[in-house]
Amino acid sequence: MQGNGVLLERIALNLVQNAVRYNVPEGGWVEVVTESQPGCAVLVVANTGPVVPAYEVENLFEPFRRLRTERTGSDKGVGLGLSIVRSVVRAHDGSITAQPREGGGLIMRVVLPR
Repeated sequence: MQGNGVLLERIALNLVQNAVRYNVPEGGWVEVVTESQPGCAVLVVANTGPVVPAYEVENLFEPFRRLRTERTGSDKGVGLGLSIVRSVVRAHDGSITAQPREGGGLIMRVVLPR
């Protein structure tokens, strides 16, 4: 695929870091899958973690927003990771979606044109 290698790497790095950081302390898992589809490349990062209400999902992409936590003063970052990911995906004419997993965690899906 065509694009800025450093920025494309940032997409994967931020999603995997978030999947690890916002996971359950014991028995959790992170799954990373890539696939090629006609005309696009797909990256899916899924994890266990806290339950994410569907109405909160879009807010996770807003700068300085995290799920039910303080906006600053946490060891889990300041809430810029997903807003950066969304910006990079959009700059590459792609799309990103987040879907809550039943029982907790998220499935993050990035689709980028080739």
